[in-house]
Amino acid sequence: MSRTYSITELAREFDITTRTIRFYEDLGLLNPTRDGQKRIYTPRDRVFLKLILRGKRLGFTLTESRNLIEMYDPDSDNQHQLRSMLNMLDDKEKLLDQQLNDIKIMKLELQEARERCLAAMHGNNENNTEE
Repeated sequence: MSRTYSITELAREFDITTRTIRFYEDLGLLNPTRDGQKRIYTPRDRVFLKLILRGKRLGFTLTESRNLIEMYDPDSDNQHQLRSMLNMLDDKEKLLDQQLNDIKIMKLELQEARERCLAAMHGNNENNTEE
């Protein structure tokens, strides 16, 4: 019989709350079996949870993670899944590049605004001393 996991074990292993795991269950991302009130997670559930959390760190939405997980087929070479992930990674990288560019522009605008404020303050101080 293969190893199984409790919700507490998975929460501890991945440093997340049991509530988070139940949330992923509610979305249909995890499907543990039940023994009364006890949830029993398979190694597949554990891998899916790991993929969900990795996707979250990479900026994937839960929908994007779900789509990747649904493409998983242990009986194939998963080329379709891998190509999709590569495309998603490329999209995330382009978005980050754009955000980084936007941040650089904003920083320049902040610096210019600061310089205008300082110039206006010094201009007002000079006007006050002349009076």
